[in-house]
Amino acid sequence: MLSAILVIMLILSCLAGCINDTWEGISASAINSCTESVRLGIVLAGTMALWSGLMRVAESSGLTRKLSAVLSPIIRLLFGRLDSCSRKAVSLNLTANLLGLGNAATPTGIAAVKALEKSLRPKRNTALLTVLNTASIQLIPVTIAALRAENGSASPFEIMPAVLVTSLASAAVGCITAAVLFAGGDKNACN
Repeated sequence: MLSAILVIMLILSCLAGCINDTWEGISASAINSCTESVRLGIVLAGTMALWSGLMRVAESSGLTRKLSAVLSPIIRLLFGRLDSCSRKAVSLNLTANLLGLGNAATPTGIAAVKALEKSLRPKRNTALLTVLNTASIQLIPVTIAALRAENGSASPFEIMPAVLVTSLASAAVGCITAAVLFAGGDKNACN
């Protein structure tokens, strides 16, 4: 479906360029956008590598184990009783999101979903983890700050209060929705 939408958008853009006689402008914009995309990808890759490395150091030093202990009551409240492996995977993922690591949190999210497959309510817990990842409560919005700094912002972290409020609100709404949808248990939930 997405492929069809992209093809339609490309065809319509080409037709509009031909009709309006602005084909040269479209070509120049396309080439400039490709160059900017590669440059932005390199900047974000550097940021992700830095924070992924810091997460690895935090895991090796035992900091993530301590964060897991701090997050344990919240995880127990949201996910119910989990084994230590599942609890660790979920806490690593939530920690990565709290630090605003964005895409760097993906590997920990995949590990958490695999671990949650063995939990008592796998569909509910996976849906809840997905909600929390999507809402992405961020104490430090690193990826957004990197994008803002790259685009010339004088104070890239000034958005922190707005990010915190909106992510907390979206997480609350998402958790309530997941609780309502899975109130009857995994067997009665919408697929």
